[in-house]
Amino acid sequence: MNEDEDFLAEQAEVRAAEAEGERIRKEFEDAAADPAAHLEWIRQSNLIYGGLAGAGLVVVQPFLTVDSLNLSALVCVIAIAISIPLLAALLVLNRQEEFRRRASKSWLVSVAKSLAQGSAFVGITAAFWHMSTVAGIVFLVVGCFAVGVHSSGYMHLEYDSKFRSRFRPSKTPEA
Repeated sequence: MNEDEDFLAEQAEVRAAEAEGERIRKEFEDAAADPAAHLEWIRQSNLIYGGLAGAGLVVVQPFLTVDSLNLSALVCVIAIAISIPLLAALLVLNRQEEFRRRASKSWLVSVAKSLAQGSAFVGITAAFWHMSTVAGIVFLVVGCFAVGVHSSGYMHLEYDSKFRSRFRPSKTPEA
C-alpha cells in the first residue's frame, strides 16, 4: 500500500509542477505581449538601425575613391553594401510598426534584421581591421562585450526582482 501512496504523491507533485510551469509561461507571455514594451523595442530598433547605417556610411567613404581594395577593405565595402539598404528598409518598416503600434512577425523581417545588423557589424569590424589588426580585434571583442552589457541591463530593468519573484516556487506549508 505504501508504494501506491508514494506513486499518488509523486503524481500529485508532477501535476502541481506542471500547473506552476503553465502559470509561469502565461505570466511571461503576458509580460512579453505588453504594447508599451513593443513600442519601446521599435524605438530602440530605430536607434540601432539609424546608428549602424550612419556608421556604415561614414566608414565606407574613404574607400569610394580608392582604385583597388585589399581584403579587409573589400569585406568592409561589401558588408556595408548589404547592410545599408536593409537598415533603411527596416527604419521605414519601424515607422509603420510604430503607427500600427505592433511589431511585424514576418520571418523575412527577422532574417533581414539579423542580416542587416550582422553585416553592419562585420563591415565596421573590417574597417577597423583595415586600419589596424589590433583595432579590429579590440572592436570585435568589445562589441561582443557590449551586447552582453545591454542584455544584462535589459534583463535587470525589465525583469526586476518583483517580476522574477513571481517565477520562484511558492513555499507550501509543511503538513
